[in-house]
Amino acid sequence: MQVRPGRVVREDEGMSAASLVTVAVCQFAPTADREDNLLRIAEQTRTAAARGARLIVFPEYASYFVAPFDVTLRENAEELDGPFVQSLRAIAYEHDVTIVAGLVERGGDAALVRNALVAVDATGIRARYRKQHLYDAFGARESEWLSAGDIGAPETFEVGGIRFGLMTCYDLRFPEVGRTLVDAGADALIVPAEWVRGPLKEHHWVTLLEARAIENTAYVIAADHPAPVGVGHSAVIDPQGVRIAGIGSEEGVAIAELDAELIARTREINPVLRVRRYRVVPAE
Repeated sequence: MQVRPGRVVREDEGMSAASLVTVAVCQFAPTADREDNLLRIAEQTRTAAARGARLIVFPEYASYFVAPFDVTLRENAEELDGPFVQSLRAIAYEHDVTIVAGLVERGGDAALVRNALVAVDATGIRARYRKQHLYDAFGARESEWLSAGDIGAPETFEVGGIRFGLMTCYDLRFPEVGRTLVDAGADALIVPAEWVRGPLKEHHWVTLLEARAIENTAYVIAADHPAPVGVGHSAVIDPQGVRIAGIGSEEGVAIAELDAELIARTREINPVLRVRRYRVVPAE
């Protein structure tokens, strides 16, 4: 396992430590072995927590994954209060952290499942999100296996005075998703993903992560699958679009400090959220 530390370059070395929250992105390759996936999550959580992380982010489909999709996706779907989330809660309790991870959730339609995210700590689920934009692009048809999440109130939660919002993978290509979360008070966008490899896909991934950070003056915390299925390059991006921590194409853990004061300073210098003249509304 590769562990990549991140460091924020601070303008003010005298800032209050209370404004800092240490986060981790964990890049690993989930498989069809559900028990092994949880062991990997526990291992990487242990590594991240030992380095001071209070919030630890894992990829999309962390509970179960096969490529290409097949009927086992439905057979291994769980309820949000099922074994996977209960295990996440136990791991979070053991290390006194908040964990965000993707899972295959049992859907209302017997033929389709949901692509869900949960943020959990020792107390239970802090936030939940179902992927709104299904990956029907670049030759893929995620909608053949999944149902899209409903358009509802943005899902956010707070750790250490910083508010985090949830989105998933292909949602990254829709800037209104991030803007809706920021309108709901998010200071940081969490993006678990399984960003499939292909021509220019790595370039799109890196560019879009930075764009979402810059346009929202918010941190972006993104966890992907490693090569050969995903592009890797999980990262933490600061509110000015600077990558402050990250991983290459291999498995690993990256650590960074988020600074609430940097968010405030960036939004004062670059007040795009305050001066914009358009609002985001759901499509008909």
